[in-house]
Amino acid sequence: MTSKRRSALFRHIEDLQGDQPWGTFLDAGTGLHSMGWISQLMTDRWTAVTGAPGDAERVRGAMQGIQRADDKIILGNWASADLLKGEVYDTVLADYLLGAVEGFAPYFQAYLLPRLRQVTRKVFYLTGVEPYVPTNRPDSKAGRLVWEIGRFRDACLLLTGEMPYREYPSAWVSDQLKRARFEVRSVKRIEVHYKESFVNSQTNLDLLPLDQLPDRALADALKARGEKLRDEALELIRTEGALVHGHKYVIAAEPI
Repeated sequence: MTSKRRSALFRHIEDLQGDQPWGTFLDAGTGLHSMGWISQLMTDRWTAVTGAPGDAERVRGAMQGIQRADDKIILGNWASADLLKGEVYDTVLADYLLGAVEGFAPYFQAYLLPRLRQVTRKVFYLTGVEPYVPTNRPDSKAGRLVWEIGRFRDACLLLTGEMPYREYPSAWVSDQLKRARFEVRSVKRIEVHYKESFVNSQTNLDLLPLDQLPDRALADALKARGEKLRDEALELIRTEGALVHGHKYVIAAEPI
């Protein structure tokens, strides 16, 4: 991965880190995106945690030939008090973890940050996206499409027995970090430009579970709706370059 492919969030984290050594690094909610970045940093060692067996296998495959003897990939759930019990890391990253943890430990978000405080020695970085689904219908065409895709995705997941992400505002996260005995050092919000990968991943993710619905007429109607949203969104991206709507954020904090 080259610097040009690093996300704006990771570039901002590098700027915040400056000359401070990364030391021992914990990726508290790992995936290919975060590990592609972390594996290029000058860390002493890293530990990557995920609650999804598929993600664990994909990361293991991607890290073959890169993973060092002391680096670890762990399948675990932060709701377990035994996960990394007694371990502490210089740098901890929670990359979109607050939203994703809903699928593994619903309503655990307020308890997650104190858990991560226990394993943080020096600095804690958290990335997320300002909630865009539980809002009023946006006025812009791009905003409406992002909003409708999000609502379509969540409806499909709920109908097939899955749990959608539960995103949290940066203001709520900052307040919870303070309650968890972190000092918030920086909050940066970045405008989101959604591209083809977002549209395709969000619609593709939800079309497969629809095959499990016993009501085939409903499944077919939802699939048709998803394809209509996909076509409309991709057409707007072709003409305008991206669906510009909402903000993602990076919060940097230090344990008190």
